[in-house]
Amino acid sequence: MMALLAGGALAGCTPPDVRPAVNAKAPADLGLAGASAPAVDARWWRALGDAQLDRIVADALAGNPTLDAAAARVRQAQAALASRRAEDGPNVAFDANGTAQRLSGTYIYPPPYGGTVRFLGTAQAGLEWNLDLFGRQKAAIAGARASAQAAALDAAAARLMLQGAIVSTYLEVVRAERQAALAGRTIAARTQSLKLIDVRIRSHLASRLDREAANTLLAQAELALARAHAARALAANALAALAGRGADYPATIGATGVAAESALPLPATIPADLLARRADIAAAQARIAAAAAGRQVARRAFYPNINLSALAGLQAVGLGNLFDANSGVAGGGGAIHLPIFDNGRLKADLVGAAAGLDLAIADYNAKVVGAVREAADAVARIEAADAERAKQADVVRGYAETARLNGIRVSSGLASRLDLIETDVRLLDAELAQTNLAIDALAARAQLAQALGGGFDPSQDIKQ
Repeated sequence: MMALLAGGALAGCTPPDVRPAVNAKAPADLGLAGASAPAVDARWWRALGDAQLDRIVADALAGNPTLDAAAARVRQAQAALASRRAEDGPNVAFDANGTAQRLSGTYIYPPPYGGTVRFLGTAQAGLEWNLDLFGRQKAAIAGARASAQAAALDAAAARLMLQGAIVSTYLEVVRAERQAALAGRTIAARTQSLKLIDVRIRSHLASRLDREAANTLLAQAELALARAHAARALAANALAALAGRGADYPATIGATGVAAESALPLPATIPADLLARRADIAAAQARIAAAAAGRQVARRAFYPNINLSALAGLQAVGLGNLFDANSGVAGGGGAIHLPIFDNGRLKADLVGAAAGLDLAIADYNAKVVGAVREAADAVARIEAADAERAKQADVVRGYAETARLNGIRVSSGLASRLDLIETDVRLLDAELAQTNLAIDALAARAQLAQALGGGFDPSQDIKQ
């Protein structure tokens, strides 16, 4: 019989061999090679040279509700870690109670206590200490620490996402302002042209048809201006929401002052150390560590759990007796918990913990693949925007030259002003497209700055 019990005890202490089924991707698996790229400045958007943008980013970092939630999750994870640490070591508690109770006259209480109402009092201090001989509590603390690190890294990733959203939205304000400026210049030129046509009509050198053609071109420019003003208003409202501010905030956004188109000069290659640059990937790695620690907790649940306990205090019947020296009680001892048969619960917990580790690894793999794609897409957008800008400049020059030559023909009486409409309409559209491509090029560089980590520094964002 003893042999069977010993065999069952040993079997209960042996966890099954349950291993992760998913492997984390390495940089070599993703085709990352070559030297590391220069570090991205933590305030990378300052390369745009606009002090107003700095102010809006600072406002958003101070007031965005998303960051408030991320900070609360960090505090929550840190509290969980502190709670786990508190369980590792002795814990002392004091308990006291007193009740008035009628004692049974036919039970264990002798006369004169039995059959009377007496005060029953207890006051004692107790000590509990889990020795953690097999490291289960240590693994739980490691898991809580990794979870706290992941929460801090999530907050860093949220800050970068917010910075990127602010910059992207601010560039939409810049886009709208530049389109409005272009439309304004076009309106001024076409208004002047309309005045000249009116003079020519009075001199019988032009017809009402010429005036309608000029009015059509002026209306096109005015429509472009109205669209630009509406786009700026929407972008300013979006900035207010990102900054966590109200309807009065857009009024504080003045004219933009973004620097030359060559701002945000960044490498056009994907660096080999990309996976070490991003807070979201570092958070996924921390969650792998937390899940691995959870698997160790589940494995070590198969081992014996040994506790020490002690107590000292007072116990008495009658309030006056409670403080008598003879009322003292004390005790101490140890306890062991050894799983022998639990109907498969511990194994199920271990399988679940291993599956949790697989999920964490799969999430990490998805993030690194996404990170590589984001960087590659940003590089592709930069290259495409630069190439398109060069071609678009040729298109604008071509339409401008065609418009100039058509103007000469009209002034020489060789063509009608109606012949100018199509070319002038296309010229304004081409100039607006050129403005769009200039902003797209800046936005692509901002996206690359984000994809490369946006100045993430693990030594600053992981503090325990």
